[in-house]
Amino acid sequence: MGDYGRPLEFGYFLVPDADDPLLDLARAADRAGLDLVGVQDHPYQRRYVDTWTLLSMIAAVTERVRVFPDVANLPLRPPAVLAKAAASLDALSGGRAELGLGGGGFPEAVEAFGGPRRTPKEAVDALTEAVTVIREVWSGGRNLRFEGEHYRLRGAKAGPVPAHRIELWLGTGGPRGLALTGRAADGWLPSSSWATPDKLPALHARIDEAAVAAGRDPADVRRLYNVNGTITDGTSGGFLRGPASQWADELTDLAVGSGMDSFILWAEGDQETQLRRFAEDVVPAVRAQVAQERGA
Repeated sequence: MGDYGRPLEFGYFLVPDADDPLLDLARAADRAGLDLVGVQDHPYQRRYVDTWTLLSMIAAVTERVRVFPDVANLPLRPPAVLAKAAASLDALSGGRAELGLGGGGFPEAVEAFGGPRRTPKEAVDALTEAVTVIREVWSGGRNLRFEGEHYRLRGAKAGPVPAHRIELWLGTGGPRGLALTGRAADGWLPSSSWATPDKLPALHARIDEAAVAAGRDPADVRRLYNVNGTITDGTSGGFLRGPASQWADELTDLAVGSGMDSFILWAEGDQETQLRRFAEDVVPAVRAQVAQERGA
């Protein structure tokens, strides 16, 4: 663990609050040159618009940014249909969709919305099956068959195929979920609120061990990070709470010292201001510092 040497990417974590200017913020992220816009997926949250509907609208009003659910709520989104939705959005957007996926973190809320209430073990079992189902559906094959405890394919016909190779990123934190990520996913998508920097080495180690056991290079697994904080004018108020120079130093350390390669801004405060400062003041500085440290 340290620096996996992957190219850096930067994005914006859009909270889908119906009262916010969501499409304006997405367009601002696109214009600012960010690589990604992620939208959290909590269908039971009454203030939020539906994530897939919003992602489709974002893709329609932007030109270059890639979009993804951060992360899709598996218990409320059957994986074969989820795969079809992602492939469709990818085809319609010219290859600008990726898929973040999680086992569903709020069982009571999921159950209230008609979904299955799963134990932590069942959630990882279902996520494991879902990865297989999604890959099968993206293959475009016919007569697809899969028999799992939670999900099944019985002679399914898949299509259309995605416009590009959609990456599947898992928002996992437990040992079995991390092993699944290392074995079968294209990326790992935690948040700094729970996967704090001090915990990253042990979490990476689980992913890397499973990747090697599956015959993969650990560097093939993208490491994305939803970074929660505020860019301020004042002195430091702690991790990711301070001026742009502090953010640049901390994200550089996370890239070259803690193995993360893609940073999704989950900002507190005025969103337009935070987004602009991140794109203009933080991102170029991180790119320059990481390039310098890697060069040295």
